[in-house]
Amino acid sequence: MIYYDFHIHSALSPCGDADMTPNNIVGMAKIIGLDAIAVSDHNTVGNMRSVMAVGRQLGVEVIPAMEVETEEEVHILTIYPSPEAAEYAAAEVYKKLPDIKNRPDIFGEQCIMDPDDNIIGYEEKLLLSATAFSINSLYDLVTGAGGIFIPAHVDRHSYSILSNLGFMPDDIDIRYIELSKRVEDPKAYTDNRQELKKYKILRNSDAHYLKDISEKDAHLDISDIGDLFKKR
Repeated sequence: MIYYDFHIHSALSPCGDADMTPNNIVGMAKIIGLDAIAVSDHNTVGNMRSVMAVGRQLGVEVIPAMEVETEEEVHILTIYPSPEAAEYAAAEVYKKLPDIKNRPDIFGEQCIMDPDDNIIGYEEKLLLSATAFSINSLYDLVTGAGGIFIPAHVDRHSYSILSNLGFMPDDIDIRYIELSKRVEDPKAYTDNRQELKKYKILRNSDAHYLKDISEKDAHLDISDIGDLFKKR
């Protein structure tokens, strides 16, 4: 059994709090008792390796991940089997971001950090933007890199695949969907939406503040994170 939270934003996401540093994120996960986490910043993996380095020091497994916004303005959580796979996908996503400069006074800083929480740079392109990837083309990119394509917070009324499309596409092989912590009873939620019964459910925090990182409740009945990437 693995206790997890795969949707946490660092200070590289402009909406992420300044306290969302590699050491603070991993340290909080350690205190809570989580076995595995993922920092899934908007359209980037710029802080991934720093968080992974801290995870190795503190004994918390850190999974490479990224939250991507498609051209339909749907948020997709993507997780990868290796940092190299994540960086490949992120480089392609970056190419498809509009060339809009971040306004820190409006959107917030986009801080790139080292494993000691030092700010070593700032991302100048605004990360809070829809990419030019469609849902289907992003699916091809992510799965082609060996990753998992997970429609994020499908229960929300904005930036979710159900709110923006109104349905789950049946021409791509989606294995997992994410429910936000707002859904207190996932079984009751899916019982009322029979079209969702065939998907495996992940429950993540989408934390932008340390206090919002998931408590030790959501778990996977697997012994190794590598089992996530095995075909069902």
